[in-house]
Amino acid sequence: MEELTKKEEEVMHAIWKLKQAFVKDIIEYIDPTQTTPYNTISSIVRILEKKGYVGFNAYGKTYQYYPLISKMQYRKFFFSRVMNKYFDDSVENLVSFIVKEQQISETDIEKIKEIINKNKKDE
Repeated sequence: MEELTKKEEEVMHAIWKLKQAFVKDIIEYIDPTQTTPYNTISSIVRILEKKGYVGFNAYGKTYQYYPLISKMQYRKFFFSRVMNKYFDDSVENLVSFIVKEQQISETDIEKIKEIINKNKKDE
């Protein structure tokens, strides 16, 4: 799986949300004022198709796109890259960063503890 550019991610989020979409639908979702050129989004969707992120159904010269990679699959891929690149694959480094830099609240800490405890019970 390849990492996506910011614009490719934006288009994928639209496709995930819409489930099936023509380029015009993606433009309406991303840019309700419709100032984004059709050809720009069409090109990005074709790149996503080449990267294996979307498939399509052809209706004459019109294409309806749908996701081949789920949002969860991409989330796992993206997060593992972030963990590796920025936190040396260390959960401790990640949590330390969140606590120090994101000013995590006591309520959030308690929620995290609950999630950890629940996951331990499920194992």
